[in-house]
Amino acid sequence: QVQLEESGGGLVQPGGSLKLSCHVSGSTDNINFMRWYRQAPGKQRELVAAITLGGSVVYTESVKGRFTISKDNAWNTVYLQMNRLKPEDTAVYYCYAAAYTTSTYWGQGTQVTVSS
Repeated sequence: QVQLEESGGGLVQPGGSLKLSCHVSGSTDNINFMRWYRQAPGKQRELVAAITLGGSVVYTESVKGRFTISKDNAWNTVYLQMNRLKPEDTAVYYCYAAAYTTSTYWGQGTQVTVSS
């Protein structure tokens, strides 16, 4: 079992920055890769960024150059640094983990609101 807990969300003005953290506990040795998703009101949940055990990363087009996903050497914490935030980045952000066993895990989410 893996437990995920997000933190770091909040209200920020357009152009500002936030850093989200996903604290991981449990059977972290089984984790293959992790992702950040987001879901805006009335919209489907979408993939924002992903990172593998080896550190390979991918981003959705709308956040490239603005967001950075990273992790510590073990799967203890995964981060999402968000810069130059836009109102359209407003959403609940979720942490996701996929294990080698094909089990998947979700956090409870953290709200990010970009507004003046």
